[in-house]
Amino acid sequence: MNIADVIAVAGRAGFFNRDLAAVKSGAKADGFAYPGPPLSPGFTHIVQPGRAISVMLVLDDGQVAFGDCMDVILSGVAGRDPLFRAEDHLAFVQTTLRDRLRGRPIDHFRPLAEEIDRGEHQGKPLHTALRYGITQALLHAAALANRCTMAEIVAREYGSDIAAAPLPILASCHKEDVQMIDRMILKRVELLPHASFQQVERDIGLKGEKLIAYAEGIVRRIRAIGDPDYRPVIHLDVYGTIGELFGNDTAAITRYLGELKTAVEPHELLVESFVIAPSRAAQIERFGALRAALRNGGHGVGIIVDEWCNTLDDIKAFADAGAADYAQIKTPDLGGINNTIEAVLYAREKGMGCCLGGSGNETDQSARITAQIGLATRPSFLLSKPGFGGDEALMIQMNEMLRTLALIEARGRA
Repeated sequence: MNIADVIAVAGRAGFFNRDLAAVKSGAKADGFAYPGPPLSPGFTHIVQPGRAISVMLVLDDGQVAFGDCMDVILSGVAGRDPLFRAEDHLAFVQTTLRDRLRGRPIDHFRPLAEEIDRGEHQGKPLHTALRYGITQALLHAAALANRCTMAEIVAREYGSDIAAAPLPILASCHKEDVQMIDRMILKRVELLPHASFQQVERDIGLKGEKLIAYAEGIVRRIRAIGDPDYRPVIHLDVYGTIGELFGNDTAAITRYLGELKTAVEPHELLVESFVIAPSRAAQIERFGALRAALRNGGHGVGIIVDEWCNTLDDIKAFADAGAADYAQIKTPDLGGINNTIEAVLYAREKGMGCCLGGSGNETDQSARITAQIGLATRPSFLLSKPGFGGDEALMIQMNEMLRTLALIEARGRA
C-alpha cells in the first residue's frame, strides 16, 4: 500500500499555550487570563489558544490516515522547542512534505517514521510538533494498510507484548474545579488530581502549608464520596515550586515531602517536577539526591521528572542515572512517536517507571494513538488528555483501549 496524497489543515489544539516565564515573573491571573505582556518568543498573550495542524494521508485504496501536530502547554521551557505556530508550518506540510511522502510504501511504520523524525527543512530539524503529528499519521496509515490495530503494528515492529487489560489513567484536573475532582472520584480513576501548582505564594504557601491543606482536602473528599475500597494514587505536579521554596536544601525538601506523604495517608504519593534546574545535568543531580534522601528517610514518596526530560536521549540519561522513580514521557516533546515507543521500552528495561503522558493541549486523535502505543509498550500509567475536562479524556482513552483489546481478542479467537 502506498501514500497517494497528503492533505493538511490548521485547526484547534485541545487547550492553551502558557508563557511560564511571564507567570513566574509575577503576572497576576484575572480568571483564566493573565493580562500583561508575554516574555517568551512567539507569544502574543501570556495565555493563548493552542493551534494544531491535522496531517491526512490518503492511501491508494482511498482510506485516510491522520495525525495531529501540536505542542505542549508550557512550550519553549527547559530545552523544549519554541511555541508552535500552525501558520508558520502549514505551507511546508502542503508542499515539501507532500512531495516527500507521495508514492511511498506504508506497509511498515518504523523506517519511514525514523526518516521523518531525522528530517530537516531549510537546514534545520523539523519542529517537534510536526514530527509528532506526521508520525502519528504514518502509524495510523500502517495499521490501515495491514488491516490491524496500531497497537499490533507497534508490537510487531518493536518486539513488545500487548497489555492484557487497559492501563491505569492519571486524571489531570483543574485544582479549583471541585466538581470535576468529585466526578473523577466517582469514576474510580486510578490516579488524581495532577492539578497545577505554578506559583509558590499562591499555590504552595510560604511555609508549604497551602499544598498540604489541598492534599488533605483531596483525601477527605475521597473518604466522603468514594467507594470504601477506593484508594487512588495522589499525584501532584508542582512545576518546580518546592525547589523554589526550599532552594538547594535537599534535607528540607525531604522533610517537607515526608509531611506531605503523611497528609495523604493511606494513599500512595507521587510528586512531579519538585524542581526545574537550569540544565539537564543539574536536574539529574537534584533528582538523584532527593530520591536517595527519600529512600534513606523511609518516606515512600515517588518523584517524577518532566522538565529537562524531553527527548529520548534525556529519558535514557535519567534512566541510566537512576535519578527518578518515574519519567513523564511528554509525547509531543519527543517529536516522532517512534521516540516515544523506544522511550517507554527503554525506561521499563532500566527499571524506571513512566507515565506515558503528553499535554492537555493535544487532540482526540493524538490521545487515541497514545492509548494504542500504551497498550503495546505497557508504561506504568497514562496521563488523561486532551484538555482538562476529565470526563471526555477518560472516555476517549479508556474506550480506545477497550475497543482495541476486544478487536485483538476477537481476531485471536477467529
